[in-house]
Amino acid sequence: MSERVFSRNILLLVLAQTVFVSGSALNVTLGGIVGSDLAPSPSLTTLPVSLTIVGTALGTIPATLLMQQIGRRWGFVLAALLGVTGSLLAVTALRIESFLVFCAGSTTTGVALAFSQQFRFAAAESVPINKAALAISLVLLGSVGGAILGPQLIASGSHFHADGPLQGALIGAAALFVIGAILLFFFEDSANQQAAKASDADTVPLRSLLNEPLFLLAIAGGVVGQGIMAFIMTATPVSMHVIDGHSLEHTAQVIRAHVLAMYLPSFASGWLISRFGERNLMLVGVVIYFATLAVGLAGHEVLHYSGSMILLGVGWNFLFVGGTTLLVRTYHPSLRYRAQTINEFAVFGTSALGSLLAGTLISSFGWNAVLLSTLPALGVMAVGLVWLRQRALPTF
Repeated sequence: MSERVFSRNILLLVLAQTVFVSGSALNVTLGGIVGSDLAPSPSLTTLPVSLTIVGTALGTIPATLLMQQIGRRWGFVLAALLGVTGSLLAVTALRIESFLVFCAGSTTTGVALAFSQQFRFAAAESVPINKAALAISLVLLGSVGGAILGPQLIASGSHFHADGPLQGALIGAAALFVIGAILLFFFEDSANQQAAKASDADTVPLRSLLNEPLFLLAIAGGVVGQGIMAFIMTATPVSMHVIDGHSLEHTAQVIRAHVLAMYLPSFASGWLISRFGERNLMLVGVVIYFATLAVGLAGHEVLHYSGSMILLGVGWNFLFVGGTTLLVRTYHPSLRYRAQTINEFAVFGTSALGSLLAGTLISSFGWNAVLLSTLPALGVMAVGLVWLRQRALPTF
């Protein structure tokens, strides 16, 4: 791939990341709030947010297998069109006051997001392996725009639909996904991506993945990082707005700060990985997660929510970028799609389960229980990182 095409691809992926993160941030902010109005039971309040993550988990395997056959470009375009469909279903649900239809829209959006999770792999496959961390970080930086734009759509929803600002926000999201489809039409698959046919995986046994401790550690980093982040983030709008009575504006600001904190460290995380290594950065991410719990347990004011959610975002970035970079260095190129499928299903399957449990836990036991329940997973992750900190990477 020429330098010109590489630069164009990265730019397109950055812009597309902005679009998809906008939709994701909007769904997280609105899901629990709309659920509290439409759900037949308080325990189902966070179900729309959870179904977004469930949709992502269910879509990971089909997304990877489909792109293996038709290429990244057409898979990404399809994802954007699914995002349009999900947003319009949610608009319809608000108009007819149907919780079921709103859940269907959330699930469809989640499937679209499953495809977008492959943006970072598409970037990494376009560059030499020693530049993978930089490529991943650059694409994730596109999420900064999404962190600003998603909550802003909620605040400006009345401009799109005067009688229903939430409907207006979702109409704006549908328009963004249309723009995303147009942008991704110009993405060009790299030679590495085009060469990864289904038959290639037969050249190296799958057990080589499962026998590699660093591959399993990379997956664990994504599972713990994404799972705990989704678990706490799903509960936050409900705890803030519904239980503690903080305003919708303050709730949206906290979610915006959290999403910004997830992606702004990408300015430095690529360099930090090249300087200190993936595993050291992941270990720092775990320490920051412990700090997240400490701040969150200190109180229920906006300041406590803001501090804990900002720390949660930074910790997620270090675990997720570090884990993804470690992952792409632990498998043979011919196993890339299988390795990515295993990783994405494990990460987003766990994330979906955590998000589903968040609604029940927050409604039954409260905010502190949500935070404290994450301690065992963080402890196991910390032990694994210390144990495998000096293990050599596999060679191919």
